[in-house]
Amino acid sequence: MQMASKLSNQKISKKMKTAQEILNDPFINKGTAFTLKERKALNLVGLLPTAVQTLEGQTEQTYKEYQKKVSDLEKRIYLMTLFNTNRTLFYALMSQHVAEFMPIVYDPTVADAIREYDELFMKPQDAAFLSIHNPDDIEEALKNAAGDRDIRLIVVTDAEEILGIGDWGVGGVAISIGKLMVYTAAAGVNPEQVLPLVLDVGTNNQKLINDPLYLGNRHPRVRGKEYFDFIDKFVTTAEKLFPRLYLHWEDFGRSTAATILEKYQNRITTFNDDVQGTGIVALAGILGALEISKEKFTDQRVMIFGAGTAGVGIATQIFEEFKQQGLSEAEARSHIYLIDKQGLLFEDTEGLTDGQKRFVRQRDEFENADSLKDLYNSVKTIHPSVLVGTSTTPGMFNEQVVKEMASAVKRPIIFPLSNPTELAEATAKDLIHWTDGQALIATGIPSEPVVYNGITYNIGQANNALMYPGLGLGIIASTVKLVNQTLLSAAAHALGGFVDASKPGAAVLPPVEKLTEFSEHIAIVVTENAMKQGLTREKIEDARKAVDAMKWYPKYK
Repeated sequence: MQMASKLSNQKISKKMKTAQEILNDPFINKGTAFTLKERKALNLVGLLPTAVQTLEGQTEQTYKEYQKKVSDLEKRIYLMTLFNTNRTLFYALMSQHVAEFMPIVYDPTVADAIREYDELFMKPQDAAFLSIHNPDDIEEALKNAAGDRDIRLIVVTDAEEILGIGDWGVGGVAISIGKLMVYTAAAGVNPEQVLPLVLDVGTNNQKLINDPLYLGNRHPRVRGKEYFDFIDKFVTTAEKLFPRLYLHWEDFGRSTAATILEKYQNRITTFNDDVQGTGIVALAGILGALEISKEKFTDQRVMIFGAGTAGVGIATQIFEEFKQQGLSEAEARSHIYLIDKQGLLFEDTEGLTDGQKRFVRQRDEFENADSLKDLYNSVKTIHPSVLVGTSTTPGMFNEQVVKEMASAVKRPIIFPLSNPTELAEATAKDLIHWTDGQALIATGIPSEPVVYNGITYNIGQANNALMYPGLGLGIIASTVKLVNQTLLSAAAHALGGFVDASKPGAAVLPPVEKLTEFSEHIAIVVTENAMKQGLTREKIEDARKAVDAMKWYPKYK
């Protein structure tokens, strides 16, 4: 068990920081919790109010202050100020209010923070900023950002495709920072061992380019060889400096995300949350739904509406699960249908991405192929048992579409995953009513329970935070070399297994309120699976002990 105070004391004694450096270092600052003895030893006498508080007292005080903030953005600014001041206190507070704070420090409020990043910028918040025009500075920048910390996890973005707001350039670093907050609050990943990072390759957001306050490179995004060479130099340098690194990619564009993942996933310990994480959570939701309906996974016909990075990522995870359950590649592919703005994707559809090409259909499979240009006709022809929406096109799962699906499927699995609220393909309430309570639903946004015919239907949220914190802790604890499909499948089954199918109206995914509980369970399952596959760098005898030894707890000595 790694205590913050132990690490902090080691750092203080090693560096002999000045009093001001101690108070300005969020990793070691205790604020009013420094004892009188500590204040004397560290030259803090007279620099703090007289009273000595406990961590519990500080937590109570800061939560009361937090509750006075009116808007979500004000709440986020307050929490970020605390984060910049005292990391232990921040996580002690967040660990008590994970479900309440997640929408504030991450999605959806982080979108507002990103939009106003240049105006709100005060501190870099221990992030690293790499410019494509200075590739020779990558090693120096990473060393400066890490200091003497043992970096185990980097969340990196180029912010091209931030869900809901699109391309936001260098301000997308807030995505990396927020993601790492959830890693620590939900799973206990040590905040001293993480590094948020943004790759500044330009932006195609003309509003930012024209904004005199914009803090990034003012030109369109660099593409092609120069871009991929920059990525490669970053990866190579990070791996050299941090040999036990887990590299998490976030919010890259549909033209680059899968390409980058495929290039490195068999070489290093890496993961793309938009491609793999979204897919794992959607798969876990389907597995949870099938726990309720008691149907076989291999009998499902899956239709995905919205064939961007997230949609293709979901298709890929479902495809891999079909194979895990014994189907051939051709058989697995035959169960999956992708629909984008052109309609059902065929082999001759123009402008296909590499990811989309894996799941195209042949026109001669259908007598009415030319009519499959919209969602309703596609549903009417194919009668999917699973319908997943990642289109960011509101209202597309309308009454006509849903009733057509339900006419051929007893327990339709319907996941309108687009967010924020105004972009959702349907509401949970409408889906319950249109299917007479038979739909098994997960949404991309938090949804209130739906009461229908005397039954309360709890609605699972397909939030990636249900998966990536526990997965990450397991990967770090197990010292795994590669994140392969078998490992991801084990994580999905662990999450899907939390469903209580015995209760009427049960949700297909566990609630965010239990995030810390099942994050630890997922971490143990992942560690056990890595041990079973022989993927660990170091010998591990007991998965539970390995996970507990790696977990960090926000406590003062």
